[in-house]
Parts: sequence; structure tokens; C-alpha cells
Amino acid sequence: MSNPLDPARILQTGAAFWPSKVLLTAVEFGLFTQLGQQAMTGAEVEKAIGLHPRGTFDFLDTLVALGFLERDGDGPDGRYRNTPETAAFLDKASDKYLGGALEMLNARLFGYWNALGTALRTGRPQNEVRDGGQPLFAALYADQARLEQFLEAMSGFQGANFAALAEKFDFSRYQTVCDVGGALALLSRTLARRHPHLRFQSFDLPVVAPLAQKQVDQAGLSDRIAVVAGDFLQGDLPKADVITLGNILHDWNLEGKKLLIGKAYAALPPGGALIAIENVIDDARRTNAFGLMMSLNMLIEFGDAFDYTGADFRSWCAEAGFTRFEIMPLAGPASAAIAWK
Repeated sequence: MSNPLDPARILQTGAAFWPSKVLLTAVEFGLFTQLGQQAMTGAEVEKAIGLHPRGTFDFLDTLVALGFLERDGDGPDGRYRNTPETAAFLDKASDKYLGGALEMLNARLFGYWNALGTALRTGRPQNEVRDGGQPLFAALYADQARLEQFLEAMSGFQGANFAALAEKFDFSRYQTVCDVGGALALLSRTLARRHPHLRFQSFDLPVVAPLAQKQVDQAGLSDRIAVVAGDFLQGDLPKADVITLGNILHDWNLEGKKLLIGKAYAALPPGGALIAIENVIDDARRTNAFGLMMSLNMLIEFGDAFDYTGADFRSWCAEAGFTRFEIMPLAGPASAAIAWK
């Protein structure tokens, strides 16, 4: 006898924006930072972050039920505190804080994803451009504070992947690394701490350079990481034994992807490696749901940009002249797509 059909997954996925918005709003309100290492009653939380009494306990107890808060006791005297995970990753006092990524999801993408249907029917971006605003990067580069916030958010997405790459990839045979589109030089800083023999160039636009330099100086790594200003779409890439692209290739259409891969090939010596850190989609396009949804996000953000499979990467790199390839799993749905010259 076959198992009865169960609609639970359909209903849970259809309503998945409910728990998402609860968590994102808690980050927006600074709840996890407010709690820090202490426990607070509902009334204390209500006063601290400015809640209306009607929603306070529904909000906090939903976070308990979802596993994002713990509660000691029941009723009005119950005391709420962070879980080990929210204390580590969503308290701004923690050096592992990645809430900037969630702040960006809440402030921008949550609303724009409501126009996914329009994007699917038109193939056109549905972000600020739809309402007559500037393209995403043009708007960011015009506002230094907003740019820094965006780059911090991207660092939140990539930190665990960079740490995994530092452990898994054999850097012992190489001396130099150029991180193209290096943003705040997080990849260079992460690799530098794990591999003291390496020297780095963090390559990004001139408007990004002072922000990256500040992070490098604070890390005490300015003797090993050079912040280099330039435009990777104009002119050659800096030469290095390893060239890395962290969430860069997926920002571009096919022509742009092939252009960057060709530039990387030209900048590498024989035996050099190109490493693209992305949410690489499985070749059968069946299992990496996050990678597939990230590609939909690129549709919403840019229109013709897209994420890709390992087979796609191998094909484009072989066309450029690379001869050996590997897909190395990193953290969660992300992988390092590697091509050797």
C-alpha cells in the first residue's frame, strides 16, 4: 500500500516567507545584539527595541519555536536569550557576525523578489532600475557609506567559504594570489592568516580601495596584501600564480564570463590556477536549490546574469585554454570551481 500524499512541504514552502521575515525583522531591530550574553523578559525586550505590546510575545515565541532564541521559563516571567548560533553570528559584538548579509536581504531583495514573475516573463531586472533608479553597482559606487555596508554584507555571505578554501586547497606550490573583485580583501586576509608564505593583491575599483586598505591595515597584513585599484573589465589582470573570483562570475552574462576567464588565463603562469568561489549548480540541475535560486536572484538584479554548473565552467575554461578542472565543495551550497593552466 502506497503512503498517503502529504501537502505539508507544499504548504511550508508556500509560507516560507513567514519565518524568513520574522528572522530578518529580528536582525533589523538588533534583537540578537540587544540580548548579547544576557537574558531578558519579554517586557524588557519590548522596551529595549520599541515593540508594541500586541506583537511582543508572538514575535519572541515564534523565534523560540524556530530555534533562533531560547527561553528560560514560561509566561510573562520567561527570560529570552540567544542560542549559541545567534550569539555567534547575529550579535554585532561577535567577530563572526554575518547579519549584514541578512540586513541587505531584508532591506533590498525581500521586496524585489515579489516581482519574480515579472522578471521571468520579461527577462529584465526588477531592482532599483525598474523604478527608474540607477543600476545596482552604479548606485553603490556613488555612496561610500552604502557601498561599505554592501561589501560587509557580501563578506557575511562568503566568510565560511573562504575559510574552507584556505583549509582544502593546496596552496603550498604557489607564492602569489590575486583576488579579482576583492572587495574588502576578506579572501586575502583569510588566506594570509592560514598560509604565511603567500603574498596577495586584492584588486578592485578605485572607490573600493580605501575601504579594503582600512581592513588590511586593521588586520596588520599590509606587508603581505597589496590593495590594487583597477577595473577588471578594462585592461589586463595583475599577474599571479593563483587568481580568485569570489562571487564575481555570476554577476555577468555569458560574454562577460568568458571575457574574465580569458583575462585570468592570460595573467596566470603555466601550472597556475583560477578559482571561482560560487554556489555552483550541480550538472543535472536537480539538487543545489540555493544555487538555482541565486541564479534567479541574478535575473532580478541584472537581467542577463546567471549562475552556472560545473560543466558550464569546465566548458568555458577549456575554450580559454585551461587543461585540468575540479569542483571542490566548500561551505553549504558553495563550491570552488578550479581550472589549471
